Amino acid sequence: MTVNQHAYDESQIQVLEGLEAVRKRPGMYIGSTSTRGLHHLVWEVVDNSIDEALAGHCTTIQVIVHKDNSITVIDNGRGIPVGENTKLKKSTLEVVLTVLHAGGKFGGEGYKVSGGLHGVGVSVVNALSEQLIAKVKRDGHIHLQEFRRGAPQHDLKIVGDTDETGTTITFKPDPEIFTETTEYDYDVLQSRIRELAFLNKGIEIQLIDERNDVSNTYKYDGGIISFVEYLNRNRQAVHEPPIYIEGNKDNINVEISLQYNDSYNENIYSFANNINTHEGGTHESGFKSALTRILNDYARKSNSIKDSDSNLSGDDVREGLTAIISVKIPEPQFEGQTKTKLGNSEVRGIVESFFADKFEEFLNENPAIAKKIVEKGIQAARAREAARKARELTRRKSALEVSSLPGKLADCSSKDASISEVFIVEGDSAGGSAKQGRDRHFQAILPLRGKILNVEKSRLDKILSNAEIRAIITALGTGIGDDFDLAKARYHKIVIMTDADVDGAHIRTLLLTFFYRYMRRIIEAGYIYIAQPPLFKIERNKTIRYAYNEKQRDAVIQEFGEGVKVNVQRYKGLGEMNPGQLWETTMDPESRTMLQVSIQDAIEADTLFDTLMGDNVEPRRDFIQQHAKYVKNLDY
Repeated sequence: MTVNQHAYDESQIQVLEGLEAVRKRPGMYIGSTSTRGLHHLVWEVVDNSIDEALAGHCTTIQVIVHKDNSITVIDNGRGIPVGENTKLKKSTLEVVLTVLHAGGKFGGEGYKVSGGLHGVGVSVVNALSEQLIAKVKRDGHIHLQEFRRGAPQHDLKIVGDTDETGTTITFKPDPEIFTETTEYDYDVLQSRIRELAFLNKGIEIQLIDERNDVSNTYKYDGGIISFVEYLNRNRQAVHEPPIYIEGNKDNINVEISLQYNDSYNENIYSFANNINTHEGGTHESGFKSALTRILNDYARKSNSIKDSDSNLSGDDVREGLTAIISVKIPEPQFEGQTKTKLGNSEVRGIVESFFADKFEEFLNENPAIAKKIVEKGIQAARAREAARKARELTRRKSALEVSSLPGKLADCSSKDASISEVFIVEGDSAGGSAKQGRDRHFQAILPLRGKILNVEKSRLDKILSNAEIRAIITALGTGIGDDFDLAKARYHKIVIMTDADVDGAHIRTLLLTFFYRYMRRIIEAGYIYIAQPPLFKIERNKTIRYAYNEKQRDAVIQEFGEGVKVNVQRYKGLGEMNPGQLWETTMDPESRTMLQVSIQDAIEADTLFDTLMGDNVEPRRDFIQQHAKYVKNLDY
């Protein structure tokens, strides 16, 4: 009998205690150690200040980005308690910063409602910071304690006296954890801070960036009414001001604001305890159900819909609607793939009955506005019927019938969607090169003739009558609108491959607008990519190198040697490359570079598409003026 030297017994079980576990598995606590996780550290600290504000003890919050990318968050709340925790024989501040789930949110009467997606608290920020300094003003003194990678450097000490109260947390993310980047993105911080100010009316939040000497202050006494006005600022409103409904039931606070505009898009954003519930949930379904029922009831009572006509659908009554649904709940239950779907069953009934009563009252008291809203829904229903007929043209008769695919599509031989990719290429000449250069087994080519329709300015029936868009829908196989089914996608890589000029950028934007508005789940699934063809070909004595920007071009020229004659060609279009070059530089999985398209902030994405592609010229001109200094390689 031999003794197993690697026996699995109690000595093999590693017990990770406290913050050591956080440092070992940071992704479990903050989602990832990429830029999203980096910014999550800020939200954990800011959420504590917001909780103080929700409890009625804080009116101003300051977020400062220092030159070394450390962050300071200052609030004028009550200050984290500093008295001794009798159980652990440490100050409460040290316990809050070093013990997981030790904040005032868990049990007791500290906070009735609290935010924070994971609720892991500031102790996780401490664990993942190279340095954290906590300064608390309360009980007549200024208390201070410093930590490094979660470990206290000294006991809590008093460093001064004050009549004020509040908490200041300064932390520097640990580069050992955040190996990708420790640099904060001002736009990401600004977007979320603005959102928090909208969702918590009357709170003033200031964002200061010492790296670029920029600061912005956000305070919205109108709360989510101001939020709806902000989202609709580039659109023509059907009625002024936005409708607002607010109330409490069973310790659940409900706020809803909505306004119709002249666009064809539905923009509903729901929040639970300040968390954007991207996947919706019970609060959103309660709202939608009540909206459809009450508008149909009103339309029938006012004889706008005849007895013989069918009801307006949910899609009909939500066309051109911008709405914010915000609920504050003592114990939210999140579910769904990204934990951003509200699951509390009791919330649906509360939101539905509450909104139905108030909305019906509003329609009865404002018949002129009610008539406009109902008429918009009736027009949407007519367009939906026309779109249904057009959509049937995009449906494949059967999976085996190749004739149902668009004629211009050069399909791949593989039927395995997970390895298949389709390149959407601008123009026939680039399409020809791509068809010859591709790997036919898993790469399909769909050439587009000219620019597709700008979907931001059109209804679905008109969009579906556009031949290029129909070709895209049919080739991808997912269907569109009510028929959309991600599982039917024929390719898991959909690559937009356009020229590196202004026209190419415009076609790329038109395509992204279409995918964002009508196939958003394809983007969310990570199926959309942007090809990165090289800008330059550098040649010397039959040796060819490619460069994707000016910096690479200069580096390649330097490699060839100073004073050596080289031939530099700047590609204006993909059609200038022969099939071999296009394969080698842009299509070969072994050597190509591609950008994966993601939606980190749906609200900002929506605003940007509306600004750039909508009917209103003024905001587009402002955007161009603001960003003109960043333009490179502009073609005249």
